[in-house]
Amino acid sequence: MKKVVVISTSLRPGSNSNALAERFAGGAKEAGNEVEFISLRGKEIKFCIGCLSCQKTGACVFKDDVPTIMDSVLNADVVCWATPIYYYEMSGQMKTLIDRMNAMYPKDYRFRDIYLLTTAAEDEESTPKRAESGLQGWIDCFEKASLKGLLFCGGVNDPREISSSAKLEEAYELGKSV
Repeated sequence: MKKVVVISTSLRPGSNSNALAERFAGGAKEAGNEVEFISLRGKEIKFCIGCLSCQKTGACVFKDDVPTIMDSVLNADVVCWATPIYYYEMSGQMKTLIDRMNAMYPKDYRFRDIYLLTTAAEDEESTPKRAESGLQGWIDCFEKASLKGLLFCGGVNDPREISSSAKLEEAYELGKSV
């Protein structure tokens, strides 16, 4: 059994990327894993100010929801990020969380396998590439971790538009494979 943390970064009710995240989590749970689902909706996540205090102390100077999320990530075997694509990039809240998890850099961590689920109104193969590259930059800072899987569902814009997509089943199967 693995500990799987799924982070849904969309703030929109009825989010398509959140639907993928829920299906991934369902597949991972069905496979017998311990699954923690974290939605950034309603979370307080302040912007990193680049003071680098966290590199000395192991903790951020801000007191918000990030330390709890970071602790979950540090203690997970598998981390799955889900984000809508905005202007051909990950959501701002995902990037803000990644920046704030800078305090993880000097710490020991358990995670090895990283997954990325993305959705967008655009449906070109290249649409999620910048988000993938941005996440890879974070992964590269953790030499024991690697990107294990990607799933992109394009052509979905309105809330819950993904509900009839075969990509939901793909997300479930990807979750089962962790």
